[in-house]
Amino acid sequence: MPPIRLLALTCAALAVLCGTAAAQDYPSRPVKIVVPFASGGSGDIFARVVGQHLSDALKQPFVIENRPGAGSIIGSDVVAKSPADGYTLLLVSSAHATNESLVPNKPFMLMRDLVAVAPINYFDMALVAPPSLPASNAQELIALARARPGSLNFASSGPGTPYHMAGELFKAMAKIDIQHVPYRLASAARTDVIGGQVQMMFDAVGTMAGNIAAGQVKALATTGKTRSVTLPNVPTLTESGVPGYEAVSWLGFMAPAGTPAPIVQKLNAEIGRLASRPDIKAAWAKQSVESSVMSAADYDKFLRSEVEKWAEVVKVSGAKIE
Repeated sequence: MPPIRLLALTCAALAVLCGTAAAQDYPSRPVKIVVPFASGGSGDIFARVVGQHLSDALKQPFVIENRPGAGSIIGSDVVAKSPADGYTLLLVSSAHATNESLVPNKPFMLMRDLVAVAPINYFDMALVAPPSLPASNAQELIALARARPGSLNFASSGPGTPYHMAGELFKAMAKIDIQHVPYRLASAARTDVIGGQVQMMFDAVGTMAGNIAAGQVKALATTGKTRSVTLPNVPTLTESGVPGYEAVSWLGFMAPAGTPAPIVQKLNAEIGRLASRPDIKAAWAKQSVESSVMSAADYDKFLRSEVEKWAEVVKVSGAKIE
């Protein structure tokens, strides 16, 4: 065997052994979980649940550090530039996938500078409309939009948000011309949809469930692969004539690129164990949130597919963050 190849194989073997040894001792000190959103939001709350579980299971503190700003970019950049030793983790959301194309000049690249660790959970959205809209399901809405191109509007809580992107995906896949109306606050968007000033919006199933039950809005469809547990009588958009449609909002964890694989696997196993617990699944289901469990490799594939999918939607729609 040539000396250079032998040296390369030896170095690779030593790296594996060192990584395995590091994972056996990991963690030997507190671990920081950077949440790139403000405290008190749903992402922050879920991160704290996971952090407490990891603290209990791995016998070291997993400390939450909120670093909001610039639509998650500030906190994410901190982690991307942190040592790849497993002691700094990042909470990521579906916004990270869309930001890859919406914010091309940010100081890091998601799949280059970070490594997939594990998903946490996800939730479906509902396509809702005011009672006054002359459409009782998604098929009728699509027919109405085609008959009146450019005259129907959809609200969102702002450009680039998951709700905006869900609408743009619907517009592209259903081949309809509907206009985006961005709001600064999701509550203001909901108020105008309920009042009939805007004809539709995509919003979290859990958020809208009460309005739907009260008859303030009607649910035309949901956005997941399968029907929502919260709204089992409402068909998905795939069932409603838009085959292949899926838009869910999700949370998970990543770490700096180069973090030893055995440490990633250890974290993945523990986070998956939490997400699989019946009590956790039941508690999250009450919030219309479903657990997600994947291997680190499968989660990497999922993240890459999300980045690619939303890049195409951004390109087709011309969506921008001002």
